Amino acid sequence: MSPRPWWTKLGHRSLILLATVYCVFPIYFMLVQSLKTPKEDVFGNPFIVVHPTLENFEELFEREGEVRGFVGAALRRSYPFLDWLVNTVIVFAGSVVVTLVASVAAAYSLGRLRPPGFRWWRRGILAASVVPQTLLFVPLYQVVHGLGLDDNLLALLLIYPTLALPFCVWILSAYFQLLPREIEDAALIEGASRAGAFFRIILPMSRPVLVAAGIFTLGTVTSDFMIASVFLLTPNNQTITAGLGTFDVSLEELTVVAGVNLLAIPVVTTCAVFARGYVRGLTAAMIEGS
Repeated sequence: MSPRPWWTKLGHRSLILLATVYCVFPIYFMLVQSLKTPKEDVFGNPFIVVHPTLENFEELFEREGEVRGFVGAALRRSYPFLDWLVNTVIVFAGSVVVTLVASVAAAYSLGRLRPPGFRWWRRGILAASVVPQTLLFVPLYQVVHGLGLDDNLLALLLIYPTLALPFCVWILSAYFQLLPREIEDAALIEGASRAGAFFRIILPMSRPVLVAAGIFTLGTVTSDFMIASVFLLTPNNQTITAGLGTFDVSLEELTVVAGVNLLAIPVVTTCAVFARGYVRGLTAAMIEGS
C-alpha cells in the first residue's frame, strides 16, 4: 500500500488545526474578557489582555456594603453567588446520580430482561429524547405546583433527569442487549444471585458506557437556562445559570463572563478528564447496538 501524498497529510492536519482553533477560541476569548478591567474592555484590544486582573471574579463573591473600583456603590449590586454555587453542585450531582441509577435500571430491564418480540421500545425511547422542551412546560409546572415544589431545588432534581434519561437508556440498553450472556450465566452457575452478578460483573464491565451517560447528563444539565429560570424565582435558590441571567449585561458584562468561566471550568475539566471514556462508551454502545 503506497503512502499518502504529502498534500493529503497537510490537508488532514490543516482540518484538525482548524477544528481545534474553532473549539478553543471561544474558551480563550471568554477567559480574556473575564481578566480585563472595564477601561481595558472599552479601549483595549478585544483579543488580548495587557493588564490582567481578578477583580471580576472577586466581585462575584462580594457581599452587600462592599464597594470597590471606580464604578461606585450606586451601580454595583451584590449577588448570592456562593449560594448559587452550592445549589448548582447539588443540582448537577443529584441529577447525574438520579439519571444514572434510573437509566441503568431501565436499560438493564429492557436490554437483558425484555420479553420476546418487544422490539419497538428503542425507537420510542429515541423519539422521546427529541420532544421539544417548550411543549413540556405547562404539564411540568402543573406537576411541580401540585407537589408543592415551587421555587425548590427538588423541582430541578425531578425535571433534569427526564431530559437526559431517554438518550442514556438508549445507549445503555444497546450495550446491555448484546453483552455476552455467558459471563452472567457463569456467575449464576457459580451461585451468585442475579443482583450479585449485575453489581460484580455487568456494572464494572459497563464503566465506559456509564461515563458516556454521565458526561451527556452533565452537558444537558449545564446547558439549561430556561427551566432553572422558570422554576427558581428566589435569588438565593437559583443556580449559577439562572442567577447570571439576572445580571445587567450592559453594566456587568465582565462579571457575567467571569461567572460563566467559573461554571465552565469544572465542567470542561471533567469532560477533558473523561473524554477517552466518553468516546469509548459511545463507541461500545453503538457497536453493541448496531
